[in-house]
Amino acid sequence: MNESLIAEAIKVRKRAYTPYSHFSVGAVLMTKSGSTYSGCNIENTSFGLTSCAERNAIFAAVTAGEHEFKKIVVVGDTKDVTIPCGACLQVMAEFFSANTEVILANINGLSRKYLFKNLFPVRFNLKGDRRV
Repeated sequence: MNESLIAEAIKVRKRAYTPYSHFSVGAVLMTKSGSTYSGCNIENTSFGLTSCAERNAIFAAVTAGEHEFKKIVVVGDTKDVTIPCGACLQVMAEFFSANTEVILANINGLSRKYLFKNLFPVRFNLKGDRRV
C-alpha cells in the first residue's frame, strides 16, 4: 500500500511549479474512508505565498469534505527523506490525530514511517493543549 502511494506522490511531484527553488515535492493523503488526495508545491515570486505539497493535499481533501485522515506520503528529490516544514506540520496538527501515519520518502526508494505525534510532539492550538 505505501509503495503505491509513494509512486503516486512521485508522479504528482512532476506537476510542481518550482521556477525559483527547482525543488519539487509531491504528497498523497489517504483519508480514513480510503480516498486519496494529492498535492504538489506551487511557488510564487513573493515567496511567502508559496504553498507546499502537503498543505495542498490537505486543503484539497478538506475542500472535498474530508476531515479524518489515515496517512500522508511526502516525496522529494533529497539525499535522505523529505521533511515537512513547520507550516505544514502545524496544518497537519489541525487535522491529524496523534497516530496518523506520516511516510517521508525520496525519489530513490528511501522511506521512513512516523506517527504524527513522534514527528511533531508539541503543537499550537487555541485550546491551550500543546500536546498532540
